[in-house]
Amino acid sequence: MKLFMDTANVSQVAEIAAWGVLDGVTTNPSLVAKEGKDFKETVLEMCAHVPSVSAQVTATDVEGMRKQGEEYAGWHEHVVVKVPMTTEGLKALHHFRSQGIRTNTTLVFSLNQAILAAKAGANIISPFIGRLDDIGEDGMGLIAEIMEAWSHYRFDTEVLVASIRHPRHVAQAARIGAHICTIPYDVFVKLPHHTLTDAGLKKFLSDWEKVKK
Repeated sequence: MKLFMDTANVSQVAEIAAWGVLDGVTTNPSLVAKEGKDFKETVLEMCAHVPSVSAQVTATDVEGMRKQGEEYAGWHEHVVVKVPMTTEGLKALHHFRSQGIRTNTTLVFSLNQAILAAKAGANIISPFIGRLDDIGEDGMGLIAEIMEAWSHYRFDTEVLVASIRHPRHVAQAARIGAHICTIPYDVFVKLPHHTLTDAGLKKFLSDWEKVKK
């Protein structure tokens, strides 16, 4: 499973990329606004660290999406154009596929939406599991449905688990067979840690100090 980070903070990307485990980054207008930095500059800086950076269009009509997406794709070969799951977005996905521009369909909340995006040509789809959980639906259950459907067909669209809320979501996504997880920084830094690892290391070092004496 590929591990992406959901952020617009370049320092966070650099930190986790140094671990040797980071495969990509997803951004969105809210994350970029939070950082308060230039969008293009931020995307290009992140492209230096990972081979896939999803940059989201803000237009809502197909012509606007095409114009923005083509501009973004021209910035760097690592840019993936992020398109919303709408009928206009489906038209844009079809166009981008014909032009060889990689895409990520965002705000997917149902299997039907996932199928439509894949058929329109999306390279990645992003179901938001945390937001489904927030309204009492089963977010990870949707991932299981999508992966089951994918097993019957030859979609080349990768399934990216988005809106991750805790480390257990990452483990569950891996068990289901999702292709990618995009993880917030505060969850990412929890992944390497376990109380037994910390306790074990402390004991090893304590015992070693006794040997040295």
